Amino acid sequence: MAASDWMHQLEHHHRYDYHGPAERADYRWPGGKRLAVYVAMNLEHFSFGCSEGAKLSQAANNLDILNYSWRDYGNRVGGWHLADLFEKLVLPPAVIANTSILDYCPQLLDRWMSLPGSELIGHGHTNSERQGNLTQEAENAMIAQCQQRLSDYAGKPVNGWLSPWISESRETPELLRQNGFRYTLNWAQDDQPMDFRTAQGPLLSVPYPQEINDIPTIIPNGASAEQFSQMILDQFTELLERSEQQTLVMGIALHPYIVGQPFRFYHLKKALTALAAQKQHFWLTTPGAIAEWHQQQSGGE
Repeated sequence: MAASDWMHQLEHHHRYDYHGPAERADYRWPGGKRLAVYVAMNLEHFSFGCSEGAKLSQAANNLDILNYSWRDYGNRVGGWHLADLFEKLVLPPAVIANTSILDYCPQLLDRWMSLPGSELIGHGHTNSERQGNLTQEAENAMIAQCQQRLSDYAGKPVNGWLSPWISESRETPELLRQNGFRYTLNWAQDDQPMDFRTAQGPLLSVPYPQEINDIPTIIPNGASAEQFSQMILDQFTELLERSEQQTLVMGIALHPYIVGQPFRFYHLKKALTALAAQKQHFWLTTPGAIAEWHQQQSGGE
């Protein structure tokens, strides 16, 4: 076999170039901090009868009331207790919301957005669909509608986006930029913000966790509530040490129907309380504030 048969150029996304830690610009977060921490709460609503969604049981009936009602517990019960916890600990939430929440339980979104320092972030219309499966026309229409509805609700444009199921098409970054979004949480390739190239101009990628994230860690991978809570603290301890040499971001991704279950809530409460007790060592913030500060320091848009 000739070398050219297997030493071919791999397909590349061309969104960003490779840079090692020593090749990157060095700056600090506000107050001279080196580690930024945000806690994201995903408020999601699902279509009744749809098979899409995280599952407590894979052996559910065809009309899946077991998993639907389990997920709905997060909106009816878990999300409210979590909001009370965030208020008590003075944690500014990154509220990542389906626009279908506005149709189903706007009171819950109101509660979360009433918390000081909260930021509203787009999350598609529903987690019953994956936007990467849509036609380009339908994807653009969905993104545009989400921007319009969330902007009308918030009274200002929404800057951040997380795709339902982290599902992207090849055109998603362009469509986000075209519809006024300034940063994406879809990519998990780094612990620092990164500028993405798009045909519509730069789009910032803010780190979003895929393991310090209750759905993948607890549901398919089987971590206990205690293990997940310890993972949060271990991640924080290690990143705080690493941040002595480099400015970093730590995200924590939560869903009310997972950590809003009382036995998981109990362990999460202890972890977040321990984290909040160390606020003097890091910048407790939201992804939008991280994006804004990074762009100010880097001279970006």
